[in-house]
Amino acid sequence: MLVLARLQFAITAIAHFLFVALTLGLVTYLVVMQTRWAITGKETHRRQTRFWGQLYVINYALGIGTGIVMEFQFGLTWSGLTHFVGNVFGAPLAIETLVAFFAESTLLGLWIFGWNRMGRVMHTVMLWLVALTAYSSVFFVLTANGFLNHPVGYEMKDGEARLTDFTALLTNSNAISAALHILAAAVVTGSFFIIAVSAWHLRKRTGHDEFFWSSMKLALPLTPVFILVTASLGGLQIGHSVKQTPTKYGERSDRAQDMVETFTRKFGPDNYFPPGFSQTAEFVMIIPALFMMLIAVVGVLFMIKRNLIRRKVLLWLLTAALVLPYVSNISGWIFREVGRQPWAVYGLLKTEDAVTPGLGYGTVLTSLLVFGTLVVVLLVVDWALLLRFARRGPDGSHLGRTPGETSVEAPDPPDIPQQASARSSASSSAPTF
Repeated sequence: MLVLARLQFAITAIAHFLFVALTLGLVTYLVVMQTRWAITGKETHRRQTRFWGQLYVINYALGIGTGIVMEFQFGLTWSGLTHFVGNVFGAPLAIETLVAFFAESTLLGLWIFGWNRMGRVMHTVMLWLVALTAYSSVFFVLTANGFLNHPVGYEMKDGEARLTDFTALLTNSNAISAALHILAAAVVTGSFFIIAVSAWHLRKRTGHDEFFWSSMKLALPLTPVFILVTASLGGLQIGHSVKQTPTKYGERSDRAQDMVETFTRKFGPDNYFPPGFSQTAEFVMIIPALFMMLIAVVGVLFMIKRNLIRRKVLLWLLTAALVLPYVSNISGWIFREVGRQPWAVYGLLKTEDAVTPGLGYGTVLTSLLVFGTLVVVLLVVDWALLLRFARRGPDGSHLGRTPGETSVEAPDPPDIPQQASARSSASSSAPTF
């Protein structure tokens, strides 16, 4: 039963994180695109904001569903956790709910429906506020999660953790380092998404070469920088984690055995080291990052004199590389969370004690099937819509359409070689994005 409960939360948490990573990454680039439009007034920047903004809105809207599913599980499956740390854990989550589901959603609605109704500057301010609330939402979620990994600012009273120092909770080094690392990783994800879509259009010669070359010039040169920043912040996070959760690193940590002895005296004999696959996840997290850096650097070098446009194989690799940041993100999250086991709250509450008392096997299995199916459907629908609107190109964008403007439906890619020149036909043998 415990395994099913953990599997259920793992599936929904990972699915939600997939949405979050792309949302944060895209909104960062959207801020740059729209700010350039607000300053210059150039139609190119406006079209970029509309096209990438439509993909952002799709991902954001469907991602909300996975977040709601996660909220349900705290009361359904993990009430032992909420009863034990609800007075501490609930505060940042309540703030995050106000920020994400009220402030951020309201501001995003104003931005979506404010096209052609607000001035350029005010409309751009709305997007800046959307980005800031998105960042703050991540911070408050990681504040709650940071407490689970490194409890601070609390006291034990009547068998429950009570919040005594909200400032200590907000300045938890475990949470801050994790939030910075995840934000940087999200920007890398957004970079590779823009690069992948742009590379596909450039390889297919869909008639928007200048548009997607401009997007490529924005994202690709910055990608190696963001990868290095992500790696550096990951090192900073590990530095804090080795001191705060030493058992996560097994024998690599000098303090791990001392912590095991402390836990044994306090809670009795048990296996206080995490499952071996958490170490594997750490390794899997690093390998895609190395490939991302290699592909990004090679891509930047071939941007000189627009040589990249003529390199079909490299464009195909840049499209296929979209999977790498997702593999790295998922692996990193597994390492962080599974590495904390067997603790729900490190050193305070075991995972087996965090499950709802009296919860039956059938109930957990049913909720696993229902919630698991729901998040899978949301993921499939999300990527189906993203692919559909990404393939259409900027002329098929509905976001920000002016009164009387009609969207242009781009032909399906397999038909393009029949309608285009022999040059385009030569590229039709490459896999479809």
